[in-house]
This record gives sequence, structure tokens and C-alpha cells, in this order.
Amino acid sequence: MAMKDAARVLVVAASDSSGGAGIGRDIETVAAFGLRSALALTAVTVQTHDAVLDVASVEPSIVADQMKAAFSANRIGAVKIGLLPTASAVAAVATVLRRHPEIPVVLDPVLKASSGGSLGDADRAQAIVTELFPLVSLVTPNHGELASLTDQVVAANEAAVLAQGQMLIDAGATAVLVKGGHGTGAFATDFLLRPDAAPVPFHAPRLDAEMRGTGCMLASAIAAGLARGEVLERCIATSKNFVHARIAAMPQRESWCKESLPGERVEIGL
Repeated sequence: MAMKDAARVLVVAASDSSGGAGIGRDIETVAAFGLRSALALTAVTVQTHDAVLDVASVEPSIVADQMKAAFSANRIGAVKIGLLPTASAVAAVATVLRRHPEIPVVLDPVLKASSGGSLGDADRAQAIVTELFPLVSLVTPNHGELASLTDQVVAANEAAVLAQGQMLIDAGATAVLVKGGHGTGAFATDFLLRPDAAPVPFHAPRLDAEMRGTGCMLASAIAAGLARGEVLERCIATSKNFVHARIAAMPQRESWCKESLPGERVEIGL
């Protein structure tokens, strides 16, 4: 029997047939934080651990209707958004979010596969900035996604990372967590940026391992924390610890798998 009074995280994301990323990772992460998920499927992807073979988008109206049904059936404590394959899907999701401005939203801006394959329309990045930035509580781009959202080359140093992150703030984002897993050096540093505030760094020793779906896990864990009423900085710190622990406990053979969906090298944690 569904527990209607228990807050859930509404996950708006795509499937991954390999089980390495996407909505499967989101559900297991939310469950690890003691919460249940409500779902709105945005696309069905055909993937191995090495490549994206095909993507079938769900009609934007169906995506929106799934979200509306989830809000009707459950008390939603937070929303986590992953892959939105078309600009029309972005617009449809934004339409529903505007009806629930009190709900915190975490956006993991999945724009392309790490293997180089396309995951949707080329015009999604601009639609995400225009339609979703004013509606979400936190955007969590890695360095490649940050470059795509700002129409810049990938940042080569910390100053460039902060400058590009500030561009997203100037474009209307409430808060941006720039993930540092794709950087270099002994430590991976993520930066939380907000308007009129100094950047807040989250440092982590780099681990020599890779795992798909870490971006999904991090964003879902943060959304779970927000659904439980925790402050943003606490959510980020706890979530990074969670992902770091998952990577550290990963069997050796899994670390050999190449990422298909955007995620980080396991160079995150505290």
C-alpha cells in the first residue's frame, strides 16, 4: 500500500538498459536515504557500459502528465531532473514545475554521453538555461556540461571554472555546484556558487577509479536531503560522502567500465 503522507523524491529522468546510470541509479540512491521515489520517464535508452546505442524520447505531454500524476498521488518533497532529450521536453517539465514553486529541484544537466554519442536535440542547452534555471534550486554540471551551457571551451583551470559557473548564476541559476571530477591534481574540488556569495569549495582526494552514474547518484542524494528538510550545504557534503563510499566499496572489475552517461571519475567525496 502506498504511503501517501510520506514525502517522496520525484525523479524525472531516462532509463539505462545497462543499469549503470539513469533512473535506476536515482531510485536506488533515494532508497539508500530512506525515501521512496515517484517517477516520470523522459526517454528509453539502449546502452551498454561502453556506448549509447539508441534513444527513444517520451512525448513531452506524457512526461508532463507523469509529473502531474506523481504530484497528485504523493507528497513530493523534492524533484530530481536528469536527461531531458528535447527542448520540448524541457518546456513541458518547466510548465509543471511552475505550479509547484515551493518544491526544491535539483537539475543534473545531462547533455551528451561520455562516449561521444548524442542523447538528444542540440538546442536543449539553451532551453535548459532559459526555461529551467529560474525554477530549480541547484544545477550540478561537470566541466563538460558547464562548457556546453555557457557555450565556452572546457575550463582549463580553477579561475575559468569559477568564471563559467558565474555565467550560469548571471543567466538566472539560483545555485550551481560545479563538479570537479574532470579536473586534475591531487584533490578534486567542487564549487558551490550562489548570487552575491563567495564560492564554497568542497575538497576531496582523487581516487583512481571510474564508475558510471555518479552524477545521477550525487544529484539524487542531494534531492533526498532537501526532501528531508536539510540545508543545501549539508546535503552536498552528505551526498559527496555517500558517492565516495560507494566508489570505495566498488568491486575492482566495475572500475574498468567506461562511462556512457555523464558522471565523474570517482574523484569526489570530502
